[in-house]
Amino acid sequence: MTIQPIIELDRVSIRHDDAARPTPAEVSFAVAPGEVVLLLGPSGCGKSTLALALDGLVPHAVPAELDGTVRVAGLDTREHPVGVLSSHVAMVFQDPDAQIVTGTVLDEVCFAPENQLVEASEVLARAERALKLVGLWDRRTENPDALSGGGRQRLAIACALAMAAPVLVLDEPTANLDPAGIDEVYAVLRELADDDDHAIVLVEHNLDAAVDLVDRVIVLDGAGRLVIDGPARETLRDRADELAALGVWLPVSTLAAMRLRDAGVPIGPLPLTPAELGAALDALPSLPAPLSESSPVRSTALTPRPTLATIGTTTGSVPAQTAPVIRAQGLSVRRGGRRGAVVVHDVDLEVGAGEFLAIVGTNGAGKTSLLQALAGVIAAPKGAVDVLGIDPARADARERAQRIGFVFQNPEHQFIAGSAREELEQGLRLQGLGDAEVREASDRMLRRFGLDELAEQHPFLLSGGQKRRLSVGTALVAGAPVLALDEPTFGQDRARAAELLDMLRSLNDEGTTVLVVTHDLQLVADYASRLAVMQGGRLLGVGPTTEVLAGPLIEQAGLRHPPLARATRGLERHPAWHGVTRMSQLPVASGAAR
Repeated sequence: MTIQPIIELDRVSIRHDDAARPTPAEVSFAVAPGEVVLLLGPSGCGKSTLALALDGLVPHAVPAELDGTVRVAGLDTREHPVGVLSSHVAMVFQDPDAQIVTGTVLDEVCFAPENQLVEASEVLARAERALKLVGLWDRRTENPDALSGGGRQRLAIACALAMAAPVLVLDEPTANLDPAGIDEVYAVLRELADDDDHAIVLVEHNLDAAVDLVDRVIVLDGAGRLVIDGPARETLRDRADELAALGVWLPVSTLAAMRLRDAGVPIGPLPLTPAELGAALDALPSLPAPLSESSPVRSTALTPRPTLATIGTTTGSVPAQTAPVIRAQGLSVRRGGRRGAVVVHDVDLEVGAGEFLAIVGTNGAGKTSLLQALAGVIAAPKGAVDVLGIDPARADARERAQRIGFVFQNPEHQFIAGSAREELEQGLRLQGLGDAEVREASDRMLRRFGLDELAEQHPFLLSGGQKRRLSVGTALVAGAPVLALDEPTFGQDRARAAELLDMLRSLNDEGTTVLVVTHDLQLVADYASRLAVMQGGRLLGVGPTTEVLAGPLIEQAGLRHPPLARATRGLERHPAWHGVTRMSQLPVASGAAR
């Protein structure tokens, strides 16, 4: 018996207003009930736009021209309003704040099924099940604003689940989640995937989490055209070189194996998970010695190695020869006014000039609040923070911009201008530069981030990855000696993320102090020289990245080691590899750059 597709796209092209060309372009595919489809492609190729077309937001709500046909459950999305289509398609947006509208977590999950006139008892039953699945039932009476970014993402997923629609579309659902939250989300998705009545379409960069869930991979190229459509594991393994050339993310274990293969290590077939990579390495009678390096940037023993005895008491310090550019003393942060909750508790931290410090922790650990307080984005108690001689929360905008550039977790929170070019020019004009200098610097930054063709585009009409690049550009363009970035690689394809991180490391090598909040511990391992671990608003410990990753703080904080470390820590035949955590420690082909 032939199974009728639940999603059908026939030669779909979508061109946003003011865009020079359509992305996606001439895309056709079908999805059957029970399928889990992963949509991949470089930033700006139209993945998120395609996702918006599946629930009718394109063309009914988003200003864009749709050519071709999109059918969901037999309904032409052009001919039916979003309200009708919502019974068949539930959507989780890239930005959870774009879909949260009520005052409590429970009300938020109940809102959509109530609007579909579902019986009250059924609404409450769906809401309870959905909130328990994403771990938010105990917080059902709270305001969504009290949740962390990852918490709001889990709430958005719960809202979609409560719709009980046969199609679930998720755009970067784990981008703001810690490893535990990612595991929770994929446990929910696996349960849905086991139900043959549901279809799941997933836009995701975190392939380490997704690889065991998806059945099929659809890949768009940089022009938005469909270039690959095949079984997930076979496609990721057998066409890895082609995917890498397109700038598409691959699992860390696959990238590591490709590097080893190029160095002459006989690995094949390519592994997709840390367990598979570990098994492949242990199957080899011998391995070359890993490359030795104590730090990806510069090695300085900044604090004693964190131990269980120092949890809750370790503070950051810098060597005597390196004056701190940032100093926090007894820093506590309260959210929600004087009666709001304390989200950062009594943090003492010093960051030396030229350091690359990563701040990690689970969702709600206080990472973003700490970073925002250090940068003066939110108020801290007077005198608790010093950045190059000023209290950033009390300095004027020009003085603060001369010392520290800040990149928000959500790029849209910092956009104030009507075009990408004007957004970059804001910081330059604050410095009092002339028109010619402003134009030259903004043009240079637009080219550097691949945004020159979008210079006159409104920032809100850019893709998620393009918004992120623009937000980073606004922080870099003024040349501040300190940069603070909250999830800088969110929404980026592999090529753009590597370009951005290499740029940050280059700036860091030249003396710029970099602070990054991230959930990506592989990013931390590969780039950060120093690591701060938070839990429950408190600083558990600070130290050189290699030492912290080798110590107990990662598990103590509820985190998971980066994928490469998980593959190497348990090797039985090659104990010399137990300390390999960074890609740069892997052997390379003779003459290749590390």
